[in-house]
Amino acid sequence: MILVIVIALAFLFPKTVLANYDLQLYAFFFIVLFLGKKLFKSGKLLDAIIFTFVIFSLVNTTGGMNSPFFFLLYFLLFSITLLLEPVVSIPVTLSAVIFFLAFYPEKSGLQGLLSVFSLAFLMPFSLFMGKEYEKNLVLKRQQQAQQEDTFLFLSLIVKNHVKTIKKSVENFMGDHDLHEIKKSAQDMERLIDKFEKGEDVKKES
Repeated sequence: MILVIVIALAFLFPKTVLANYDLQLYAFFFIVLFLGKKLFKSGKLLDAIIFTFVIFSLVNTTGGMNSPFFFLLYFLLFSITLLLEPVVSIPVTLSAVIFFLAFYPEKSGLQGLLSVFSLAFLMPFSLFMGKEYEKNLVLKRQQQAQQEDTFLFLSLIVKNHVKTIKKSVENFMGDHDLHEIKKSAQDMERLIDKFEKGEDVKKES
């Protein structure tokens, strides 16, 4: 997975000469992110890649597991879960724990280990939040589709029958117009019943 590669590069970053230009590099990445959104309408994957590299490299250049910015990894984990898919947080979290242990400093105390393993304990919660977020998105799409169907029903079907009734009332000449009014009223009642039952009424518009 590309995010695992990005995490690996973020752990190697402090050992390169580029670490001396970290702020300039971060600024460059955010410019790329801004231009990608404005000019090329880049997707969520680019967001996840840039934020993953920036946050992991920032943590690794400021003390690693003892970094005062370690808490940003918690927010990153939740953000990746929401930006991409909940299951993506599993390889991201596991690779982060493995890399932190692989680069574990000899003089680091128990506090550093607790910080690393806290990422693993946070993973189930982020998975749960990601799945709930996806469920809410599905419900939101269903509500939007229902609103569109309701608007279509009101604007096309009911509106046409109301126009027919109005025209017949304004030009009422006798039994024929009365028959048209009754027919339109019956059609409206029938379509409303079908709409309430969830049946398709678009073909009758």
